[in-house]
Amino acid sequence: MSTPEIDAATTLELEAAAFRTLVAHLRTRSDVQNIDMMNLAGFCRNCLSRWYREAAEARGIALADPDAREIVYGMPYKEWQAQNQKAASPEQQAKFAEAIKAHQ
Repeated sequence: MSTPEIDAATTLELEAAAFRTLVAHLRTRSDVQNIDMMNLAGFCRNCLSRWYREAAEARGIALADPDAREIVYGMPYKEWQAQNQKAASPEQQAKFAEAIKAHQ
């Protein structure tokens, strides 16, 4: 299968649509904890918000971390934490510690 030729503007639109779909999906999956995402995929909602903020800053747009997180979480981060975040189990913490070592 060959990849179709896609111009830069369309590529940007497709990437933006994929990002919006990912964010919408993560908002519906509040049962999936950030530590699980980090342990399995190496990134989490906080990573997405940081990448969003960094992209804004690269374009000269000042965006505070709490504002970037609200874009990803769909609500203030502290509110999301209070509603959805569970304490990480010792197993999750151990797996996270091992994953961090592998990336240093």
